[in-house]
Amino acid sequence: MKNKRFFSFLVSSLMVLSLIAVSAPTAYAVHEQELVIIHVNDTHARVRSTESEGVLTGVGYDRIAQYKLDLLKDNKNVLLLDAGDSIHGQPLATLSRGESIVKLMNAIGVDALSPGNHDFNYGYNRLKELEDEMDFPILAANVVNKSGENVFESYVVKEMDGLRVGIFGLSSPETYYKTNPKNVETIDFTDPVKAAQEAVDALENLNVDVIIGLTHLGLDQGDYTSDNVARQVEGIDVIIDGHSHTTLEEGRMVGDTLIASRGEHNEAFGVVKVNFADGVMTGKSASLMAAADTMDIVPNADVLSLLDELQAEVDVVLSEKIGAATVQLVGERELVRTGETNFGQLVADAMIDATDAEVAITNGGGIRASIAAGDITKNDIVTAFPFGNYLVTKKVLGKDIMAALEHGASVYPEQNGAFPHVAGMTFTINTESPAGQRISDLMIGGSPVDMQKEYMLVTNDFMAVGGDDYLMFKDYPIVNEYAAFDEIMIDYIKENTPIAGGFMPRITMNAAVRPELVVPAPAPQVPAGGFQTGMEQPTMNVTVPSNMTLIAFSMMHDASWQEVYILNEDVLSNPAMVMQGQVLKVPVYN
Repeated sequence: MKNKRFFSFLVSSLMVLSLIAVSAPTAYAVHEQELVIIHVNDTHARVRSTESEGVLTGVGYDRIAQYKLDLLKDNKNVLLLDAGDSIHGQPLATLSRGESIVKLMNAIGVDALSPGNHDFNYGYNRLKELEDEMDFPILAANVVNKSGENVFESYVVKEMDGLRVGIFGLSSPETYYKTNPKNVETIDFTDPVKAAQEAVDALENLNVDVIIGLTHLGLDQGDYTSDNVARQVEGIDVIIDGHSHTTLEEGRMVGDTLIASRGEHNEAFGVVKVNFADGVMTGKSASLMAAADTMDIVPNADVLSLLDELQAEVDVVLSEKIGAATVQLVGERELVRTGETNFGQLVADAMIDATDAEVAITNGGGIRASIAAGDITKNDIVTAFPFGNYLVTKKVLGKDIMAALEHGASVYPEQNGAFPHVAGMTFTINTESPAGQRISDLMIGGSPVDMQKEYMLVTNDFMAVGGDDYLMFKDYPIVNEYAAFDEIMIDYIKENTPIAGGFMPRITMNAAVRPELVVPAPAPQVPAGGFQTGMEQPTMNVTVPSNMTLIAFSMMHDASWQEVYILNEDVLSNPAMVMQGQVLKVPVYN
C-alpha cells in the first residue's frame, strides 16, 4: 500500500511540474495535515484527576476531555483511543458493573476501545450489554464465538478532515486465564498476528491513509505481544498498546511501526502525531503528557459534574465504617506480587475463618490496594478487592498444592500476579533453584505435607477454574461455594477489629545462603519472649533505601529475615515492612 501511495505521489508531482513548465509561474502549495491520537490504557477506572500539595498526581478524564476539545478547535483530525482495562477496578466502576465508566467514556469522546482482559470481569454477556450503551465501537479482530464468527467489529474506517483512518483492534489471548475463565467460556481468542494481517489486508483494500492497531497485548515476554505483531505484519503505521502497563516516553519503533503505551492508571496520557503532505505520510512521533505537566489544562466542567454525580451515588454505600487497623495493611502491586505481606496473610486467614478449610491460597494479583492505618470503610475493602471473586473449597491432593506453590514461585523475583499468599501452611522458596524445583519444607497444619493425602483447600473462584494458570486446581470438583471477598473481609474485620496487622512470615526465602545462616521455617506465631539468637553476632547499621518487605531487605544483606527481625524487633512498628529512611542493624560476616 505504501508503494502505491508513493507512486501516486510521484505521478501527481510530475503532473504539477509539467503544468508549471507550460504555464505561467505558479507556486505549488503542499497540503499538510496532522493526525493527533490521544491515547490511554489500563486505566482500571482511575478516571479523576488527583492533586497533592499543589502538584497534580493523576490526570483524569476531566482534563483529557478538555485537551481533546482544545485540539479540535484548530484541527479536526483528532482521535481519542482506549487500549483496554478501563471499565473495572474501582468502586465507581464495580458497583454499576461498568455502566458508570461507559457514561464517562461517552462524555469525553472516546473514538474506539480494544477490550482488555479485565473488561471481561463482569462476563462477556455484560460487556455486550455495555457495548449497546457506548457511543463508540469495541474493536477486536481476534475475538470470536464458538462458530468462529467475530463478536465485535474487527476494524473501522473513520472519515476525517481529508484523511481516511483505519483502526483495528486486538485482545490478549491471556484473557483466557487473566479474567475468570467462566467469563469467557463462550468465546475464543485467536492468534493476534493472523487476525492483524487479515484486518490490515482489508483496510489496505479500502485505501486508507493510515492504519492504527489498537491492541491490548502488551510488551511482556510471550507469543502474543504487540511487538511480535509489528514484526510479523507489514503495513501497520501505529500501534496503541495496553496490558503490560509499559511506559514508553517516546514510543518504540519496531520496523516501520511506532508502538505507543502510556503506562497505567491516571499517571499520564499519550499523544501520537502523524504528519502528511498531500496525503502521503511524512513522519510520526509519540510523547507522554505526565500528570504533573497538565496542571494548565482546565478540567472540563461537564465531565467534572458527571464524575461528582456518579461518585455521590457510590459514596453513600461505601462510607460505612467497618473497623480499624493499627498499622498499614500492605497491598501495593510490587509487593504482593513478589512476596507475602500482612494484608495477604489477613486475607488468607479470613478465607480459612469463613470456610474451616485446612489451607488457603490466594493470588497476589487479586489484592489491588493497601489500606492505611486508622478507620476501615467498605470503600477500602471494595477498592482492594474489585473483582467480585468469591470463595471456593476443593479437596486437593498434597502433590497439587505443592505444584501450585511451584507455579506461584516460578518467576520470582519478577512481579507475578500468581504469587501465592497462604494460610495453614509454611514452606521455603529456594530462589536459586530452577522453576518447578523451588519449593521445600512444605508443612501443613504443622506436619510435613503428604503428597497423596487430600486437604480441604479454599481459594478464589478465579484460581479454582484455572485462573492465573493454576491449572492443577481446575479438575477437582467444588465442595462448596461461599461469599465474595469483600463480604468475607468485611465480616472478618468487624469481628476482629482493631486489626493489629501482625506478621510472621509463612514463606522462607532461601537464596542459597551459607548453611549456618539457614533458619528452619517459622512457626505460625511468634514464640513467647521472641526469637533467641544463641550467640553474639557483629552488626552494622544500614539505611533502608526504599519501602520494601522485611524479607527483601534481609536478602539484600545476605541475611535471613529472622536474624534481621531479632536485631530490630524494638523498632519494627510493622513487622511485614521496612520503610525508606529507617536505620536498621544487619549481621556482618567475616
